[in-house]
Amino acid sequence: MALANEACLPCREGAPTLTDQELTALMEELPDWQVIDHHHLRKGWRFEDFRAALDWVNRAGAICEEQGHHAEFSLGWGHAEAVIYTHKVDGLTRADAVLAARFDAMEPKNPYAAFVTDR
Repeated sequence: MALANEACLPCREGAPTLTDQELTALMEELPDWQVIDHHHLRKGWRFEDFRAALDWVNRAGAICEEQGHHAEFSLGWGHAEAVIYTHKVDGLTRADAVLAARFDAMEPKNPYAAFVTDR
């Protein structure tokens, strides 16, 4: 099953985070996402203007609310960035990969482009 078709399942405090093998397998479905310190996922997008970036963040936020799993967003003129991890375990779980895949599934192909930030 494609990650974007799964639901973000809640986890409990103390639940295990993803192993290196699990994370490597999941990342095959998440192009342009970065794994940062085996702790969180990050991806940025470029947009034609501030309104397009804000619209994207609002749509992504609606997915977060629907799934009960919330990303952290940054937003500026022509760009937005999402950072995802599971706060309860202070690391990565399958739900994080599912949320990332849902963001990728909603993004329009033009004129948006993914980019990788260096911070």
